[in-house]
Amino acid sequence: MIRVAIIGASGYTGAESIRILLQHSEAELTYLTALPEECGAVEDAFPQFKGRCELQIEPLDLDKLSDLADVALCCLPHKVSMEFVPKLLDAGLKVIDFSADYRIKNAAVYEKYYVKHTDTENLKHAAFGLPELFREQIKGAKLVANPGCYPTGASLAIAPLLKENLIETETIIVNAITGASGAGMKPSSKFHFPNMNENFFPYGIGNHRHMPEIEQIASDVAGKKVTVLFQPHVGPFDRGILSTVYCQPKKNLSNEELLLLYNDFYKDELFVRVREDAPAVKDVAWTNYCHIFVTNVKGRIVCFSAIDNLVKGASGQAIQNMNIIFGLEETLGLK
Repeated sequence: MIRVAIIGASGYTGAESIRILLQHSEAELTYLTALPEECGAVEDAFPQFKGRCELQIEPLDLDKLSDLADVALCCLPHKVSMEFVPKLLDAGLKVIDFSADYRIKNAAVYEKYYVKHTDTENLKHAAFGLPELFREQIKGAKLVANPGCYPTGASLAIAPLLKENLIETETIIVNAITGASGAGMKPSSKFHFPNMNENFFPYGIGNHRHMPEIEQIASDVAGKKVTVLFQPHVGPFDRGILSTVYCQPKKNLSNEELLLLYNDFYKDELFVRVREDAPAVKDVAWTNYCHIFVTNVKGRIVCFSAIDNLVKGASGQAIQNMNIIFGLEETLGLK
C-alpha cells in the first residue's frame, strides 16, 4: 500500500486529491498539511468527507512526514512550492508538484513569468507529468512536475499533428475557457458571485504564464521550436476547460484522415477519447478523461478538447502520475 501525504491540503486540488485517493485500492492517505490557520479536521474544511476521512490537517512536520508517507502531492502555489520540494525530497519522499516551479525547463523563461528560481538543480531532473506524451520520463521518477490545466488540454488537442509534422509551427492559436475554480479557492472581487454570474471575460492577454509551458510541450513533441498564441477566458461555471486550437495544415487533410490519425495516436491511451462531434465540459466533469474532436474548416484544422481542470488538469493527473511512478495500473482511483 502506497502511503500518500498531501502538502497544502486545504485548497481545491487538495480536496480533489482526497476524493480520488479515498477510492484508490492501492494507496492510503496518511498525512495532510496546510498553513496553521487552515488546519483542523478534514470534515470541517470539507464537509463532504464527514465519516469518510478521519485525518486532521496539520502544520507540516518533516520528521513526521518522512515516517508516514512514501509520496507527497505538493499542492502549494507557484513560487512557494520550490521552497518545500527540496526538503520533501531530502526526507526521502517521491514528489508530484502541482505548481509551475518545475514545469518550465529554462529557468530564464520561468523567471520572466514568475520569480527567480531557487531550486535549479531539482529543476534539471524533474520529469514532466503529461503521461500520454512523456510516460517514459515519469516511470520511477523522484520528482514529477504536474502540468498546468490549460497546457494539458491544448497539448493533447494538437500533439498528433505536431508529431507527424502536419501543421505550421508559427501560426497556432489556442483559445480556451475555464470555470471559476481555475482561479483557486482564495476569494477575489472578480470572482465574487455577482460579478461572475452571467459573465464571461478574457484575462492574461498576451502574457499568460501557461503560454511558455504550452510552447515547451509543443516543441518537445514536434522536435523543433513551436510558437503559440494563447488566450484564456473565464466563464460562469464551476469546473472544466474547453480549448479550441486553430492550425494551418501543411497539406490538405480530410476529416476522415484526421480522425484516423487521432484514433491511431491515442489508441492505447485510456484517458483520451477521440470523438466525431464536439465535446462539452459537462461530458468530462469529475473525470480524468480528455475528449477531443478535430475537423477541417475552410482549409484550417480546428481541434477541440475538453477536460476537468481539477481532475485531468490537476489532481487526477497527479494520481495518474503517482500510479506510473510506482508501477501500478494507471487507472487506479480514476475510473
